[in-house]
Amino acid sequence: MVEKSAKSLTAVPDNTPSTETEMNLAEVLAGVVCVKQVSVDSHFFDDLGGNSLVMAQFCARVRKRADLPSVSMKDIYRYPTIRSLATALADTGTDAGTGADAGTGADAGTGAVAAPAPVGSPVPESSEAVTPLSTLQYTLCGTLQFLLFLGYSFLAAIFTARGYAWVSAGSSLTEIYLRSTVFGGAAFVGMCTLPVVAKWILIGRWKAREFPVWSLTYLRFWTVKVLLHANPMVFFVGNPLYVLYLRALGARIGKGVTILSRNVPVCTDLLTIGADTVIRKDSFFLCYRAHAGRIQTGPVTLGRDVFIGEKTVLDIDTSMGDGAQLGHTSSLHSGQAVPGGQRWHGSPAQRTELDYVRVPPARCGTLRRLGFGLATVGQLFFLSVPLAVGGLYMLLTQVPGLSDRLGPGAGGLGSPELYVDALIVSCVLFFSFVVVGVAVLFTVPRLLNLVVKPDKVYPLYGFHYSTHRAIARITNVKFFTWLFGDSSYIVHYLRGLGYDLSRVEQTGSNFGTEVQHETPYLCSVGSGTMVADGLSIVNADFSSTSFRVSRASIGSNNFLGNNIAYPSGAKTGDNCLLATKVMIPLDGEMREGVGLLGSPCFEIPRSVERDSRFDHMRTGDELHRNLAAKNRYNIRSMVLFLLVRWLYFFVLTVLALADVELYDSFGHVSIAVFMVFTLAFTPLYFVLVERAIVAFRALRPRLCSIYDPYFWWHERLWKVPDEYLNFFNGTPFKNVIWRFLGVRLGSRVFDDGCYLTERMLTTIGNDCTLNAGSKIQCHSQEDGTFKSDRSTIGDGCTLGVGSHVHYGVTMGDGSVLAPDSFLMKGEEVPQHARWGGNPATEMRDAPRQPTALVRKG
Repeated sequence: MVEKSAKSLTAVPDNTPSTETEMNLAEVLAGVVCVKQVSVDSHFFDDLGGNSLVMAQFCARVRKRADLPSVSMKDIYRYPTIRSLATALADTGTDAGTGADAGTGADAGTGAVAAPAPVGSPVPESSEAVTPLSTLQYTLCGTLQFLLFLGYSFLAAIFTARGYAWVSAGSSLTEIYLRSTVFGGAAFVGMCTLPVVAKWILIGRWKAREFPVWSLTYLRFWTVKVLLHANPMVFFVGNPLYVLYLRALGARIGKGVTILSRNVPVCTDLLTIGADTVIRKDSFFLCYRAHAGRIQTGPVTLGRDVFIGEKTVLDIDTSMGDGAQLGHTSSLHSGQAVPGGQRWHGSPAQRTELDYVRVPPARCGTLRRLGFGLATVGQLFFLSVPLAVGGLYMLLTQVPGLSDRLGPGAGGLGSPELYVDALIVSCVLFFSFVVVGVAVLFTVPRLLNLVVKPDKVYPLYGFHYSTHRAIARITNVKFFTWLFGDSSYIVHYLRGLGYDLSRVEQTGSNFGTEVQHETPYLCSVGSGTMVADGLSIVNADFSSTSFRVSRASIGSNNFLGNNIAYPSGAKTGDNCLLATKVMIPLDGEMREGVGLLGSPCFEIPRSVERDSRFDHMRTGDELHRNLAAKNRYNIRSMVLFLLVRWLYFFVLTVLALADVELYDSFGHVSIAVFMVFTLAFTPLYFVLVERAIVAFRALRPRLCSIYDPYFWWHERLWKVPDEYLNFFNGTPFKNVIWRFLGVRLGSRVFDDGCYLTERMLTTIGNDCTLNAGSKIQCHSQEDGTFKSDRSTIGDGCTLGVGSHVHYGVTMGDGSVLAPDSFLMKGEEVPQHARWGGNPATEMRDAPRQPTALVRKG
């Protein structure tokens, strides 16, 4: 790359710097690419062979120069020569990152215009500095959290023991069914009622305020949050019953509201939603955030007929007027208010003319919603609950041979028969789930799909809506995408589900482990396309009364990065690079042969020189040899995946059967001990598995082809289950687990739901604050090239809700990344700086203070 750059930099008098800014920028760039001088008219990517990582280093060096204004990566892509960049700086007379962003009306046809300033005058910001709490307070909070879980386990054990004793007293199959219905129904109602009671007793009404993490006030907050996340009403998202449940928790919600997001709002009294509003899935509207070691609560206010798109974030102190819209992959930062009737998108959001409500209304009144809710209750209480409760009872008492060995004198953990029974039960249940599960996935949804016609408008809360939800739930089982993902076999699995994959050019990594959709039968992916993780194909449109499914088509020879919502009607064609967290355009001309980055998106180069260095490994006979070797390795990884999961299930089965045997001696205590043991055993087991895969060594930064055996080994790490981490969000125990997994983690870190892809390449300083939905990803995989590098988060940093940090990143002490922001690879954030946006740039305007602090002032 450097040789190519040097050849293109022959001194030409007309291309020498003509201003001091051009001279200084050229000097910095020459130092980055290691040449004596650069032409002011040389294209950063086409002529100099640059790439986003090199240019991020250039931006970081420019920001350190007092004689130069700040430059962002968006400016680099928009003004890809020294001369054009210097001219843009001179024209704006301010920070190029800010001035250039105001012109997003020209962004690749996204329909965006300049963003109006947030409603209300900014107020002086409170101190960003974290006030560290004592280690004693941190430890005390963790101890009390464990004791609360212990108490909950004992209460659940008592209820379970007495309930099953009562069910077992039934003398006939009919009586067992009736008793299972009563007991299961009571358990369901109790689990749903407990969070409501706990919220009103421990909190009362939520108010806009702030309080430190690890305090007693935080303990009450955490208790309510955990109970809300653990209760079964989460499964009723998209159902009118879920709206009623939020009202019981204090939310002010109007008629006809449809909520499809599983991210449960916690501070419900601060949530106001007007009638006929629609909130799409994977949206965050929590009414709280963690910032600089404190929890800040604040209102989220939505008017009537509001539309919230897919993968959006609504920070505290945000509002939208009647009829307003927020597009997909967008966010409202604290203090932003969308006036009634306006449409906004982007992160942070700005004005657009694009209409995101793309399906006409249908007849869907209160009676229809009531009937749907009652039908759901009937199915739950008279079918699902009795089968779950009675099925377990019948398994333990009616399986030939098994019931005879369970009871007093059966031998307990020392009995060989116990392990034989556990081996049989675990193998039958686990591998039957795998085999029967695949068979069901490939058949039942296809039959259901005959009912729902594409491009036809159906009313919500009817037969067609129930069928559509059943298809989405059945075909989005994560176990199987995790099993087949990152291998050649994910292609066959997705085809079996119903994807149209045309003529596949097999790479062995066509799709990652996280692919979701709303119906697989209307998903088309062109030949030669590769998809990283986190793809959500949005091929259903909703209004407050209707829905419609339609085809979503991804072109050929595309590469899709991580965490992308891809809607039907997208304006992207063949040979596109869709960067991580990009907002897919729905208007303007069809984009082909370009890259798209950001929200709203703008064009970048499709590829650069460094991406082609391994192309010889992806063609001809060498590809066949490499692919065959990768397939063999991936098969072993899939077998290991199944064995690891089965062994975990086998251990729990052994303990569960022993628990049944010991019940007569120890009563409900044995059940409580089983629950506590499961919580402790799960992380220890999977931590040990992950460390064993890496042979108890540390990962190293790497640049290689996807056909390098190192990459196959790295993929194997991604198959180790880690969903158990969510149980420990907001507790000190998650920090302990991160350290066991190899994270260089400081003291008293508050982690409310962050995810780390490469734990051993991540460094997080003391007293950092990591919000729900945030992610630190220390790798990328683009067009067959894999790159990993370290990312370092300094002391006292804050990662906002839904933010995404790429590899090779350094965040200085006390810096803040705003919600839903994308911090690109190689970026260096100065100490105590505030960055935000997609892609993230420095935010010079004083952030709006939360309502709680304004009232105090």
